Amino acid sequence: MAVNEPVTFTQPQISEEEHILTVTPAAVSVIRQLLEQRNIPGYSLRVFVSGGGCSGLQYGMAFEQEPRDFDAVVETDGVKLVVDPTSLMYLQGATIDYVDSLMGGGFRIDNPNAVSSCGCGHSFRTKNDAGAENSGGCGTCSH
Repeated sequence: MAVNEPVTFTQPQISEEEHILTVTPAAVSVIRQLLEQRNIPGYSLRVFVSGGGCSGLQYGMAFEQEPRDFDAVVETDGVKLVVDPTSLMYLQGATIDYVDSLMGGGFRIDNPNAVSSCGCGHSFRTKNDAGAENSGGCGTCSH
């Protein structure tokens, strides 16, 4: 390799069997429908964790055309999900489902790393979160 030649880092695709992230058939179906409705068939769904929400951490999702360097890529039935390394620390072993009820439908994340969740289901905390006792309740939730 030449000195000035660019180096590309890629994360291999990870199969669902490795239990990084599990996606239910209902969630796969809804993700596929959203990709078709938005006319972005080759995109991936980014699943991430960021600071905020009622309990200190919150889930987020967005469509992206390409995975970033070091992303974990999980493919289930032709649908790709990407997770950055920091979010993966919080999402390892989680299951993403889509639930449709009388109160409305939406994605639900069953996260074994969460020790508590807000009633909205969009916010959580882990056993290592500092100051979690001072987190607000659902009344502070913006969801």
